[in-house]
Amino acid sequence: MDDPDGELVRAAQAGDRAAFAALLERHYDRVHGLAWQLTGSRADAEDVAQDVCCALVEKIGGFRGEAKFTTWLCGITLNAARDLHRRRRSLRGLAERLAVVTGLAPRPDGRDLHDAMWVTSAVARLKPAYRDTVALVAGQQLSHAEAAALLGVAEATVSWRMHEVRRLLSQGDATA
Repeated sequence: MDDPDGELVRAAQAGDRAAFAALLERHYDRVHGLAWQLTGSRADAEDVAQDVCCALVEKIGGFRGEAKFTTWLCGITLNAARDLHRRRRSLRGLAERLAVVTGLAPRPDGRDLHDAMWVTSAVARLKPAYRDTVALVAGQQLSHAEAAALLGVAEATVSWRMHEVRRLLSQGDATA
């Protein structure tokens, strides 16, 4: 598989610290961005990104190159976000739901802030399976096949979920 990170990955697997640091620097923003999309909170995204960076030290030796490094890294990030959700499930409540809405709101930059907040809020209210699918396909621009592999579902399931998300959002009913 043609992977632009291939040489750096092989060097990092061989113990080259500079190569490992270069991989982290190259992909940190992607990890953090996906974590933010999955958790809905900047603070949680930072926790997940930190967990991924620490886990990568141990996991990079297990990367076999069956997928692109970025796809594999998205999988690690997805699992770390799920782990965070599991750990905090009992502590969540109204405060977390408010944090999702307010934490994801982009800073005013000339775009229609109301629409951006509505979309962010609607996506945050989706079922976790739909939200994860949207974060990988729309947020990380993974193919349906790549997202399916990470989510452990058929590619057709990813396509169906994206169709359902578009339908739900167009109806204004993201709680389904």
